[in-house]
Amino acid sequence: MSGKRFAVLLCAEDSEYVKKRYGGYFGVFVNLLGEEEQEEEEEEEKEIWNVYKVVNGEFPKEEDISLYDGFVISGSCNDAHGSDIWICKLINLLKKLNSLKKKVLGVCFGHQILCRALGGKTGRAASGWDLGVTKINISPSKLNASLQIPSTLAVIECHRDEVVELPPSAEVIASSEKTGIEMFTYGDHIMGMQGHPEYTKDILHHLLDRLLQRNLIQESQAELARVSIEAHEPDREAWKRVCKGFLKGQRIL
Repeated sequence: MSGKRFAVLLCAEDSEYVKKRYGGYFGVFVNLLGEEEQEEEEEEEKEIWNVYKVVNGEFPKEEDISLYDGFVISGSCNDAHGSDIWICKLINLLKKLNSLKKKVLGVCFGHQILCRALGGKTGRAASGWDLGVTKINISPSKLNASLQIPSTLAVIECHRDEVVELPPSAEVIASSEKTGIEMFTYGDHIMGMQGHPEYTKDILHHLLDRLLQRNLIQESQAELARVSIEAHEPDREAWKRVCKGFLKGQRIL
């Protein structure tokens, strides 16, 4: 029996730093979500991960979609409410994946573009940038029974846009002080999260430097974010269980 197959829909260009240190954002996601110790498995049972750089117009072929058990949508420097050609094409792909009831996990921009594809609205966050390590409040009663997780988890945030209005039939399952819709589910096959469970503190420091260089944030904002990074640890292992549990249908203890 062949192993499961997943694809990352990459919505951001890799920086040289992330490419050299992590193998690009694709490598970052596989490190979080991929199976460990695959070398001990039979070759034909190994899990397969592929990447499509949708930001560059690279999309899976229609006939290849059925090959995948699930898809992950990354963050992006672009706005989910934009009208770039690749964004419009991605929205059409996500509508297709929804119609096929494919498992889809959206992160940050991915969370927002899923919302838009399903009929919701996104836009600039009224509270401005959310940068650093943030505690989010989760409603376990609203989660699928297989996703039993703590009521509060810390996650790395790096965004200035947010989900403004949920799609019809979607359900909010987490919120924070700054962001009302931190996570949502749509049926049992789609989940979006505003935070970055895949990021390390090192990646966030790197992104803060890039945002400063581009004059997108003020030094004071970066400093507050760095203080939160030093003061709090993101619950990376818990997020790993949550994301893998959702994407692969595994029970989380």
